[in-house]
Order: sequence, then C-alpha cells, then structure tokens
Amino acid sequence: MSAPPQTVPAPAPAAAPAAAGGDAPLPVVDQAAVPFFEIETLRAREFIPAAKEALTSLLKEKAEGNVIRPVFNWAGRNSLFPLHWGLACCAIEFAAAFGARWDAERFGVVPRSSPRQCDLLIVNGTVTWKVAHKLITLYEQMPEPKWAIAMGNCATGGGPFRTAYSVVPGVDKLIPVDVYIAGCPPRPENMLDGVLRLEQLIKERRD
Repeated sequence: MSAPPQTVPAPAPAAAPAAAGGDAPLPVVDQAAVPFFEIETLRAREFIPAAKEALTSLLKEKAEGNVIRPVFNWAGRNSLFPLHWGLACCAIEFAAAFGARWDAERFGVVPRSSPRQCDLLIVNGTVTWKVAHKLITLYEQMPEPKWAIAMGNCATGGGPFRTAYSVVPGVDKLIPVDVYIAGCPPRPENMLDGVLRLEQLIKERRD
C-alpha cells in the first residue's frame, strides 16, 4: 500500500523592502514617555538659563565690538574736556586756541577747571621736579577713560632746559602720553592738529 503524498507548505511572502528616503510608517505611542509638566520644569530649570547665557555672551561679543564700542568712541572723541591748567609760555597758545580766531570748541573741546570733570590733560609748559607730584595727582584724579597730550618741546623732552637739574626731561617720565606736539611754543593750530590726531586714536580704540 503506497503512502499518501505529502504537501509542502508554500513559502511565506517576503517582507516588502522599506521605502527609500525613510518614508516607512513610524510606530505610534499612545502616551508620552515623560509627562508634559516634567518637560516644562526641565525647560525652565535648564534650557532657559542656558539660552540667556548664550544670548548674553553673543551680545557682548558681537554688539560690543560692532555697536556699543563705536558709539562710545564717537561720543568720547566729540566731547573732549581738557583740564584748564597752564604751566608756561605754551599755556598762552593753549588759551589762544579757544579764542574767536581758532575756536577749538567747534571740535567739541571744552576746557574744565576740575580734574574730576576732565578726560584730557594737555601739559603745556615746563615741568619741574617740584611740581611733578602735582601733575601726577591731577592725572590720577581724572576719571577713566583719560588721555594726555604733551604740548611743546618742554613737555615732550625738556626743551631748552633739558640739562637743568630741576626740569623733568619729558612728561612721559611721569604719566602716559598719547600725542606729542612739537614746537617752542607750538601755534594754536598745532594744538588743534594734536587734538584731531587724538580723536583719531579714540576712534580706533578697541579696549
């Protein structure tokens, strides 16, 4: 008696390949893994402070260099307040620069009589060692930012008295000097040229 024929089951159809480009349907989750209120708490505690810190550093890095610093430089160079203080013959030329003929105030240069209201010290004359500590005191009483101009040969290097025992051979031995003006004495327009050069330095400063 022959055995009945055995049937071989048909192979299961192969799974369809995933569509290119990641268009396969995503599994649907009925419930969020993290409750909503916990997400909001995490956001308020970590994300917002980190975002504020990043924004603050970005503003400090970008805006200070592109907006804030140029505005401060523009305001500073157009409102220079030199100290109303004269030492020797250069002080006469300093005073003449503010007269009607040269009118230094048209450049925003207005002398003040108190060092606490000034940002520019124009050393206009011979500086002796006896008055040196007064010069340093006046410079230290000026608020930051501040600048100094050595006006005339006596202030820049001692002038004709540079070999005298009582004369400081250059005011840069006492305070930092930004601009030097040559002449004995320099004319008022020389002083105005020095002020304009200082304004250019203020325009380009980055600190």
